[in-house]
Amino acid sequence: MEYFEITEQDKELIALAGEVIEKNYDDKTYNHTVGSAVRCRDGSIFLGVNCDGVHGSCAEFISIGAAITAGHREFDTIVASRGDSRGGLLPPCGNCRQMLLEYCRDVKVILNDSGGNIVKVRVEDLLPLPYIHSEFF
Repeated sequence: MEYFEITEQDKELIALAGEVIEKNYDDKTYNHTVGSAVRCRDGSIFLGVNCDGVHGSCAEFISIGAAITAGHREFDTIVASRGDSRGGLLPPCGNCRQMLLEYCRDVKVILNDSGGNIVKVRVEDLLPLPYIHSEFF
């Protein structure tokens, strides 16, 4: 697995993901517990929070959807931040890993490794041997 340098722009992205969930964290019904920030290749940043429910959506889906809605299709880096007192960054769930591969195969993901260190890796490294629709690739 290749690790990429955490840049100042990455630190800004991490802070924005933390800020969006801090503003929207819901500790009563837990509908909003994760914030996400995605940076497009042109430098545009889009934010999202998860919308939990029977068929909820992860924060990564929401931030990617916001970017796509605004006409962006090329993504550079994404990060998700926990909204509770534990703080920290979260790896994408399996469903998000699949979605990221399908919508932005070259995106890099910022997360905490097993030792708690902040790392940046390719999404491909997080989902080896993915299911791939031939129409997408």
